[in-house]
Amino acid sequence: MVTLRQLHYLVTLADRLNFTRAAEACFVTQSTLSAGLKELEDTLGARLVERDRQNVLMTPLGSDIARRARLILAAADDLMEVAAEAQAPMSGILRLGVIPTIAPFLLPVMLSSLRKTYPALRLAIREDLTINLLARLEAGQLDMALIALPFDTGTLLVRHLFEDTLWIVGRKGEADLRAKQVDITPALTDRMLLLEEGHCLREHALYACGMGASKSAQGVEATSLLTLVQMVESGFGVGLVPQMAVKSGLTKSPALVARPLAKPSPARTIALIARRSTSRLTDFATLATLIQAAPPG
Repeated sequence: MVTLRQLHYLVTLADRLNFTRAAEACFVTQSTLSAGLKELEDTLGARLVERDRQNVLMTPLGSDIARRARLILAAADDLMEVAAEAQAPMSGILRLGVIPTIAPFLLPVMLSSLRKTYPALRLAIREDLTINLLARLEAGQLDMALIALPFDTGTLLVRHLFEDTLWIVGRKGEADLRAKQVDITPALTDRMLLLEEGHCLREHALYACGMGASKSAQGVEATSLLTLVQMVESGFGVGLVPQMAVKSGLTKSPALVARPLAKPSPARTIALIARRSTSRLTDFATLATLIQAAPPG
């Protein structure tokens, strides 16, 4: 097979048309350079260089091969740079998965901090349901993911970041929401709206309410937190939303009121996960520390 070293010899000779100067530029002896070029010609089965004691000329094929070799060598240099970037902490591309009930509220704060502190890092964000993110993570399509616990993460590496309590949101004037901290009553449970199946927040809400049934109020289920809040505002029922969503302004409407639940307040745990075999353990720890230093709300 043709080697990069042989192509480097050819390009250097094509640039200088002098064996002595080409050998010096390659930091090898003239005999080593000549032997490398001869091996290249033998491998390709064609003559690339015309040489005598006074002159060096590239054959037409030699000039064409040298032109193509420059492209190959440039691509090889790019590969080395990509690998070097990946080895440097918090640089290069980091493929991060985030669940939909975290992404709109945590990412704005996190991305702003990352841009200022680690300008060499480029994030490729994938927003999806937890189960899909875990599958992509295990398949090597993601480097890390931000999810909410409890959720079965198997043998993945898990770093707990912070607790995100659940709040109840309903229309203003509702008698059950007048207290500063609200107890979940059967009356509220009967009117509780849920996210559709697949969202881990749905399970967190069911657990918080002690709801054995998996049906939302009136059989209506929301596809997103925004839709759930809009349904509450339209009078379909009440809903549980994460504190980070409340603090981010999702429930800020003249028609709505959001209240924390009575203690012990139910909460989900925001966590960063990765494969245990990941080569980016330093980035994993750094990103976790950055999010913990400035959580939303």
